[in-house]
Amino acid sequence: MAGVRNLTQVEAAERARLLEVTGYDIALDLTDGSGKPGDGTFRSVTEVTFRCAEPGATTFIEVAAASVRSAVLNDTPVDLSGWSAEKGLALTGLAAENKLVVDADFHYSASGQGLQRSVDPVDSEVYLYSQFETADAQRVYAAFDQPDLKSVFTWHATVPQHWTVVSNMPEASTEAAAGGAKTVHFEQSPTMSTYITALCAGPYHQVRDSHDGIELGVFCRASMAQYLDADDLFLVTKQGFDFFHEQFGVRYPLPKYDQLWVPDFNAGAMENFGCVTHAEAHYIFRSQVTDYEYEQRANTILHELAHMWFGDLVTMRWWNDLWLNESFAEWASHWCNTHATRFTDAWTTFLSIRKNWGYRQDQLSSTHPVYCEMPDLEAVEVNFDGITYAKGASVVKQLVAYVGLDAFLAGLRAYFQRHAWGNATFDDLLSELETASGRELRKFAAQWLETAQVNTLRPVVTAGSDGTYENVIVRQEAPAAYPTLRTHRIGVGLYDLEGDRLVRRERLEVDVTGEETAIPELTGKPVAAVLLLNDDDLTYAKLRLDERSMETVVRHIDGLDSSLARALCWAAAWDMVRDAELSARDYVALVRTGLPREQDINLTTATLRQATTALAMYADPAWAPTGWAQLAETARDAVAAAEPGSGFQLAWARAYIGAARGEADLAVLRGWLEGRDVPAGLTVDTELRWSLLQALSARGAADPAEIDTELAADKTASGEREAALARALIPTEENKAAVWARLTGPEKLPNWLHRSLLQGFQSASQVELTAPYAAKFFEVVDDVWAASDSEPAQEFVMLGYPAYQVSAETVALTDAWLAAEGHPASLRRLVAEGRDGVLRALQARAKDIASA
Repeated sequence: MAGVRNLTQVEAAERARLLEVTGYDIALDLTDGSGKPGDGTFRSVTEVTFRCAEPGATTFIEVAAASVRSAVLNDTPVDLSGWSAEKGLALTGLAAENKLVVDADFHYSASGQGLQRSVDPVDSEVYLYSQFETADAQRVYAAFDQPDLKSVFTWHATVPQHWTVVSNMPEASTEAAAGGAKTVHFEQSPTMSTYITALCAGPYHQVRDSHDGIELGVFCRASMAQYLDADDLFLVTKQGFDFFHEQFGVRYPLPKYDQLWVPDFNAGAMENFGCVTHAEAHYIFRSQVTDYEYEQRANTILHELAHMWFGDLVTMRWWNDLWLNESFAEWASHWCNTHATRFTDAWTTFLSIRKNWGYRQDQLSSTHPVYCEMPDLEAVEVNFDGITYAKGASVVKQLVAYVGLDAFLAGLRAYFQRHAWGNATFDDLLSELETASGRELRKFAAQWLETAQVNTLRPVVTAGSDGTYENVIVRQEAPAAYPTLRTHRIGVGLYDLEGDRLVRRERLEVDVTGEETAIPELTGKPVAAVLLLNDDDLTYAKLRLDERSMETVVRHIDGLDSSLARALCWAAAWDMVRDAELSARDYVALVRTGLPREQDINLTTATLRQATTALAMYADPAWAPTGWAQLAETARDAVAAAEPGSGFQLAWARAYIGAARGEADLAVLRGWLEGRDVPAGLTVDTELRWSLLQALSARGAADPAEIDTELAADKTASGEREAALARALIPTEENKAAVWARLTGPEKLPNWLHRSLLQGFQSASQVELTAPYAAKFFEVVDDVWAASDSEPAQEFVMLGYPAYQVSAETVALTDAWLAAEGHPASLRRLVAEGRDGVLRALQARAKDIASA
């Protein structure tokens, strides 16, 4: 992957030993000299002061620039002959106190890394925002770009007169600049890491508020202002501040907290200190959405807010502890959502959405411990995964249960107070938790954080003729390659059938250790209709149900009052499909029976996605058309039965659009798009229109002219993105060849277009059409990887891998590629993960075929 120095942990440790960085002063000129927005490159002058523990030593600074005009160290010009963006700039003959001034021109980014430049098609206005994690500050200013070389920062930005500029700190002053531009000066920041510094600029629309002495701002592009529901954004933010202030015992330390919803963002959001960026495409709603989307947005707002303490105020020393940053924020956001907002069932969402991601990631060949050594930045880039986020958060959740919430918070408060403004490690946190709880935690940490893969907990039940339990054993299983059996604190729930309801009669808490754990407390008690292991979802493990419980759940899953209990049962069924223990057609039958009565929108949304995956990947291809037709029928019936205008009606409508394959169903979609026979209450608004058109396009039932017409009615950035996806889906050999040529050619595509083309290139309904590209993928993937920034490189591998070509041939192609030498480790990992998915699908399909 191209563009920046691949810093190693060894280099970072040595540089941190040698240097103390005392200040940055960064001046950016974002104009073309005549007061208009710049294009191509921008000028950046960095003055950085730093101390050196060994005068006379040599070090380096990262400068991932297009060109360097000059560099002066302690009033002496620096030799630029050895500089490159990938190597940085060597600094020799350091003094005890040093001042370096680097004057350079940097590229604007179209990949969402560095200083992203986006042009709004509505009004042709330019919007900029910075994105520096993991180590992309060096794409904007000369930086010692590692998390433990913290410093203070003073920003200056010369911009067009009508622009707003936002950074980590408030504005200090503004003055006129050449060409009718202006220069905005910011207050000096407290100490922070380079990767959470930020600067955003453009004619942003803003809404201001304040809370508890903190100035608040929310921002978006001017053309999106009508959709910015600032009241809801402020409400969740204020609820988060009140909750975290009370629980953490340390106040948010900056004078203001700004949040910007920005275009062309690669992830969900980024925790820049006091200047958080969010993905506009995910979290500004132009059309009707369900409470699933609102809860996801609230969770993201709270996740980034939690980072202000965990990550920004106290920062990991090196990326080995990336997991702790993300796992803690992931845990804290769901904890806060549950207790401080209207989303009181957030732990159900955590199980059905996030934990499922963790379980999937943990069963890939690339699985790794939650804590693992990060030798260099390229290794870090592919570790923003389900283990780092979801499994890690599950371990934090279990740690809270293990030591108790009060002790956990006492340790956390001590950790924040001791390490504020500095860097720390997980060991530092563990020490504070041990002191607060009086419990020895090293064995717990080793068992859960230093080992990989997931255990399965399976009940082994013997019942007597009198209808009571003779024996109940929990069998713990581990994969042969990862044989760790862990200690699990779990709830065991007994549920009785009362009419159509499953009522919890009793709940025990037990520790499961080793291969078999007996539960003598159940002996002699009446056999329950459902025996539910891990009730209340305390541990991280896959679950199985005994035969009697499974039969009950298939008929009465909606009879469980607790959404969390229902989510555990749905998760167990889904894991069984993925593990080839339950056929895809039986899972679809369960969905058709149990899901239309589900009253949790997050569970409904997650399970419908899984049903789609089951049909696309895990079903016998000969039976799959029947399954699609069944799912479409169930979804259409559910749309008709749902409350008009409700989120459930919309969720089932989306599922129907995704499942429609036959002519009759496609005719219904065409009718909805044209305003005919639309179910009462269903609003066919902008986003739903695009979903309908994309579905018709993918099935060959819409032509390019129709896409052009739709885009003309929605000439926005979102419209351009949706139109690109719709065009990429057109099922002709010529179109797929053209899309592939753009994806693999020399043109640097903006990240929104690159992503849309990849998403539309392969489709579950176009497996035969894209089959020839399985071999072509392996011919080009190394070159694409080498020529691309990290984000588009990873997206090409993950979305371009021939995942829908579920065959031994695809495995053989992958194996031949993996057997060759010279592939970068991170690329090998992602390709191997694609192979894992095909192998799992082959096994699941064999189960489905056998079940016929």
